[in-house]
Amino acid sequence: MNFRCFSVILGVAACLNLTSCGNSSVISLDYLPQNGRMMRGAPDFAVGEFKDKRGEKPQTLGHVRLPIGPSVDTIQTRLPVSDVVRNAFGYALESRGMLATEVKGRFILTGEIQDLRSQLLVHPYGYARIRVNVVEATSGRVLFTQVYEGERQSTAYRPGSGSPVPVLRELTSRALQDCVDRALDDTRMRQQIGASVDDRPRYSPGML
Repeated sequence: MNFRCFSVILGVAACLNLTSCGNSSVISLDYLPQNGRMMRGAPDFAVGEFKDKRGEKPQTLGHVRLPIGPSVDTIQTRLPVSDVVRNAFGYALESRGMLATEVKGRFILTGEIQDLRSQLLVHPYGYARIRVNVVEATSGRVLFTQVYEGERQSTAYRPGSGSPVPVLRELTSRALQDCVDRALDDTRMRQQIGASVDDRPRYSPGML
């Protein structure tokens, strides 16, 4: 899979109107590389399976609710959440130069999606909690495991101000990205598995 397609495939909300989707809005999440803030490394990593342990349907992210009463909209992803998370890690590795160029790398990232949700009661909210395992490819031994979180919230939603779905998409995208970035840029993880870190300065737009 070419992870360079991730921001295109998962970058556009497919449905923005609460009523036109029959009480179900399908969104796509994105990953935006933060040049100059990411820790680069060697292309030693492949991406394995991220099991969905949320207890939700595979493509359900959450619900839009009024303060009183049932949900008025269900937020869903185009792909199963397990694929969305796997793609996010793949694109994040590629952005850091860490995605293996061969079929197998030295290490394989696997994990469990403990929570990934998008919700609105009063405040639009996005949250991600993922256990990330670094597995030695040759032996299958787990070298490192840790739970990472990401959380984003915006100001209170005003009914009648338009669809909240684009805001929820953005908050959930950034919560997932925060979780992924914290995992891959964890210096303790890199030191424990012996992964290289590339700290050489790199030019980006605006640098002279």
